[in-house]
Amino acid sequence: MKVFEGNILTVNQDDETVRYLVEDGGRIVFVGNSLPDKYSAATKIDLGEHSLIPAFCDTHQHFASFSTFRAGLNVMECSSNEEILQGISEFKSRFSGKIMIAFGASPYSVKEGRLVSREEIDSVCSDKPVFLVKYDGHACIVNSALLKLVDNKVKNLRGYHPDTGEMNQEAFFAVSDYITNSIQLPELLRNMQKAVDYEASKGIGMIHTVSGVGFPLNIDINLEKWFAKSVQRGFQIRVFPQSMNVKVATSRKLPRIGGCFECALDGCFGSHDASMNEPYVDEIGGNGVLYYSDEKVAEFCKAANRAGLQIEMHAIGDKAFDQATRALKAALDDYPRDDHRHGIIHDCLPTKEGMKICSDYNIQLPMQIAFDNWKQEPSEYTESILGKERNGRLNPVRSFTENGCVVSFGSDAPCTDPDPIVWMHKAVNHSNPDEAVDIKKALRMCTYNGYYTTFDEKERGSLEVGKVADMVILSDNPYTMPSERLCDLKVEKLILSGEEYKEQNKSVPGIVFGGMLSSAKA
Repeated sequence: MKVFEGNILTVNQDDETVRYLVEDGGRIVFVGNSLPDKYSAATKIDLGEHSLIPAFCDTHQHFASFSTFRAGLNVMECSSNEEILQGISEFKSRFSGKIMIAFGASPYSVKEGRLVSREEIDSVCSDKPVFLVKYDGHACIVNSALLKLVDNKVKNLRGYHPDTGEMNQEAFFAVSDYITNSIQLPELLRNMQKAVDYEASKGIGMIHTVSGVGFPLNIDINLEKWFAKSVQRGFQIRVFPQSMNVKVATSRKLPRIGGCFECALDGCFGSHDASMNEPYVDEIGGNGVLYYSDEKVAEFCKAANRAGLQIEMHAIGDKAFDQATRALKAALDDYPRDDHRHGIIHDCLPTKEGMKICSDYNIQLPMQIAFDNWKQEPSEYTESILGKERNGRLNPVRSFTENGCVVSFGSDAPCTDPDPIVWMHKAVNHSNPDEAVDIKKALRMCTYNGYYTTFDEKERGSLEVGKVADMVILSDNPYTMPSERLCDLKVEKLILSGEEYKEQNKSVPGIVFGGMLSSAKA
């Protein structure tokens, strides 16, 4: 039994701050301002200037991809293509695998103002295949060695650009399929363990992962499910299979379906293929790409809704957002359900009509507030393709909440780093002050609302009696510190089920067979 004394931010219904919390056997047994005598002999932890909050939840990430890319070369902080090429050259000297994987290239954060090319990568690495993924996870650049391996698979697909080596849209997905099929599963599982440890260092106690990126027979969905069921130290993982085939979820006894890839309704701003109601304003123009017809999306949603599944879909542009809201409305009109928790991921540019559907039909929004004035996709770029008016409406956190919608935050890792401190800071200090929210709402979006998204709020997400003691000790009190300094907060400790988090150490066979036999949630 342990007694925590200090700034305890409960994130309960009334957002109360209390003085004491008592944990016993991994559960919270008391929360309040006066400590009962029966707890006086328990071990006391004085928080001092620190604060105790619920563990964070990341409501959208590509966990297997994040784990893989994190083990590869990260070029997100590079300020020039020359620096990227130097990184590839240095990485090659210590790389012993078959295909070199790098992530994070952006034409908007390097001085050249363009992506590195196939020929440039060849100049530093011509003998080993190189797969350099763009920051948004919707395009890549391949060198000649990799192009030779995949050319027959991609040359007739949309988004095939062999001259520059850039692959986007369907060509990118085909290259990604090839890469995922080359990854050794034991290596992937070990990288996933390291990724969990990293996320735990950020105070995250639960992640929602979208799974299904091209492995034969969707074995990666099985693998992530088994991993989720066998993960140690109280960490929680919820798996969304990325498929428009309801049986992919039901045959695996997963209660939810959706995500990106096969469930992406459009592309993204960085690749100029987010689907727009009005054309882009730059010289490229056009309305982006809508991957499916309204009829196909509605058919999928109706089938999944009737199967009792929770649905999530990717929508960046306003046309895709409208398509998602109409399809979910049609599904719920066809087969009403009171507590479905259907959601739309990203929600970068919603319309008023779509927002009203979300409010009327209780559609929740796992947003990526880290996209707000993102280094890899800065406001100067998005304004140049959208115009000032539409750019000012991006990532409208406050508008959603004022319409009664449940907003949660996720990283979309590996596109952005899973860092809830950044999410809180950006939500409170939004680039559009009219869309900023107060710190209590921001903390709720990083904690309780995330657990709510997957029906986990009865057990986790707030510090209340009877709930699992999943908690984070922060370096300061976010409720009282200056809002512009929220980015200076540090995670001091993650506590899951009442115990300080320790690194994952289960063997690969233990992960697989343990997960197959476990009755834990996934």
